Amino acid sequence: MFELRDYQQETIDKVYQSMRTGHHRIIVQQPPRTGKTVIMSEIAKRTTDKSNRVMFIIHRKEVLEQAISTFKQQEVNMNLATMGMVQTLTRRVKKLKAPQLILIDEAHHALAQSYRRIIDTFPNAYILYFTATPIRTGHDQLDQIADDIIVGKSIKWLTEHHFLAPFHYYGLGDIDRSKLRKSNGDYSSQSMDEAISHQIYGHIVQQYQRLANGKQAVVYCHSIASAKEVTDKFHEAGITAEEIDGNTDKNIRDKLVQKFRNKELQILVNVNLFTEGVDLPNVDCVIMARPTSSLALYLQFSMRCLNPREGKTAIIIDHVDNFLNFGLPNNDRDWNEAIKTKDKRKTSNKDNGPAICQCQYCYGIFYRKEMQDNCCPLCGHKLDADKQEYKIVNVDLQEIKENQAVKHRKELVNEILNDQVMANIADKTPGQLTTLKEFQMYAKLHGYKPGWAYFQFKNRRKH
Repeated sequence: MFELRDYQQETIDKVYQSMRTGHHRIIVQQPPRTGKTVIMSEIAKRTTDKSNRVMFIIHRKEVLEQAISTFKQQEVNMNLATMGMVQTLTRRVKKLKAPQLILIDEAHHALAQSYRRIIDTFPNAYILYFTATPIRTGHDQLDQIADDIIVGKSIKWLTEHHFLAPFHYYGLGDIDRSKLRKSNGDYSSQSMDEAISHQIYGHIVQQYQRLANGKQAVVYCHSIASAKEVTDKFHEAGITAEEIDGNTDKNIRDKLVQKFRNKELQILVNVNLFTEGVDLPNVDCVIMARPTSSLALYLQFSMRCLNPREGKTAIIIDHVDNFLNFGLPNNDRDWNEAIKTKDKRKTSNKDNGPAICQCQYCYGIFYRKEMQDNCCPLCGHKLDADKQEYKIVNVDLQEIKENQAVKHRKELVNEILNDQVMANIADKTPGQLTTLKEFQMYAKLHGYKPGWAYFQFKNRRKH
């Protein structure tokens, strides 16, 4: 059996308190990587211990298999448990025995008709909607099917108490976000093809080597073709990498995941697989090469590497500026307000969150309040205070309007990445420069006068 962490026990206590006060359909918000399935298994055990039936619903087979294993470990009476994918259960709903409790995992999907059919069939059941992100991209929100919400500990709290690893976040901007178009709630594959720079594939390897060399990493791509190209670039650099997607044979996929877990494989490049539920405990770096307009996907992507370990600092590399939509993963979010259907939400005093900045030198992304003496907290470089500040969007998921700071940064990053000399000197100090061209590019990168480069080059040659 699993020994519950204090915050998990606190969540369970709040669930039962909510039930005692008359609520029957309760949202349970827990951040990714905090053991939602363990919490559900303990509630399921207490339910079956009282000879009551429980139903568990999920929409992905891999997550279902892991949940069944966890429920068995927690000694749930499986004779009283119905566990299945929503696609299967909704077809058989009239033949299912009535549960006293329904547990829905990744419940931000639960407004779909397949879920509603099950919910409506068992009106007397208590329902617990578990999700890290109780918000949908459309107009209708979870207040339409729930009467209470229990909010878990914040990501900042979990990090401070060592339940999640701290992280450094870097943004590279290999994308023209003006070309992105939505389809079925997220960006269309065609628009992502048009928006993402063809140079991103080489940059992914270069920046991995610069920022996270040697760390095990998961790369998120938007298409099989892009994932294969990224994998080839890692191979060219002599780094072990494999690509897996929904078309990969299950046995091959399982073997590759096991190789990664055994640390026999450095990089896993995937398309829409390692999002919800699947356990990969030794990821230390996440590389996002896929933009998303979904907060749920963004948090699943970015937090995949936050399993804690003594002395670990995770690395998140964002090549597609997802941070412009959502800020950093540990941004505070008002989930009580997020579950309300949009026309019920407060419209006054809207807070667009804390200012975040980007360092032109290391491309690190951080909250302005983390700076000391106007220097980047990641590399120590002096920031030009009036140029690199953004306001992150609120939880409504409206993409921020491009401002001068964003435009300036995109132009700068594109110029750097299009010029190999400038790319080579981007992470160097003046003492590491050797040619006049390098000094000139360094001056251009940091806004120094042209005469600085000539003087520094001459002075270096004298030594």
